[in-house]
Amino acid sequence: MADRPNGAPGAAGAAGRTVVLITGASEGIGAELARQWAARERERVALVIAARNVERLDAVAAQCRDFGGEVLVHRCDVSVEAECRALVGAAADRFGRLDVLVNNAGMSAHADLHATPDLAWTEQLMRINHWGSVWCTHAALPHLRARRGRIVAVSSLAGLVGVPGRTAYCATKFAMTGFFEALRVELAETGVSVTIAYPGVVATEIRRRGFDAHGRPAGVSGLEESGAMSVETCARLILEGALARRRDVVMTAKGRLGRWMKLLAPEAVDRMARAALRKAGPEGGGRA
Repeated sequence: MADRPNGAPGAAGAAGRTVVLITGASEGIGAELARQWAARERERVALVIAARNVERLDAVAAQCRDFGGEVLVHRCDVSVEAECRALVGAAADRFGRLDVLVNNAGMSAHADLHATPDLAWTEQLMRINHWGSVWCTHAALPHLRARRGRIVAVSSLAGLVGVPGRTAYCATKFAMTGFFEALRVELAETGVSVTIAYPGVVATEIRRRGFDAHGRPAGVSGLEESGAMSVETCARLILEGALARRRDVVMTAKGRLGRWMKLLAPEAVDRMARAALRKAGPEGGGRA
């Protein structure tokens, strides 16, 4: 795995900068979050952006450098524990510290359980969405504790409410939610904040590239997308939540309503979920 520091001067050159590591930063929410962080903080930020596609990462890095941010590109497959730990190590070696970890890398899926002949891909989905966040966070924790830093976990509304056709995806996002809620309490006395973001349907390609019942790219979305949130708005809400050290960022009125209705009228939430699925049709892939 090659790091691409763009000839920057190392830890001394990052003096006074906030060091932010973002996984899944080659496109979609992660790439836009990197661009917005660089635009907002400019010379005050050093970004470590990670994903599997280095060519796309390089393009994002160039955009971020235009704002004056320092950027390290690092290839990482978060489904591999050793690569997660190497990523955090590279960030710390390069800049001497870590202030913010954004666990954004993720994969989508849409498949009824009864229509899934082999569950091997569901295990891989858990490694990407849940374990990748766990491994990165565990490796980063000593650095974040030393800096009283911030952890951001990009979950999904499917990590709050069960969605039909998304048993595997919901399982990974519920796991994320439980892990980071518990971690938040563990870290309460350390000064490290944990912000969990719950996007709804966002206008990205994640659902089309997600797994279908056979573990192949779905090619289409299984959700109603006519009112999809723009990636720019989603990234802005995550960034504002991280900077303010908010507990949760639930991005839509429907999401906030559903969270409470789940406690007060769970059957109504089930009906809403089924209706959303019927509008989109039975096929698809996919962050709601």
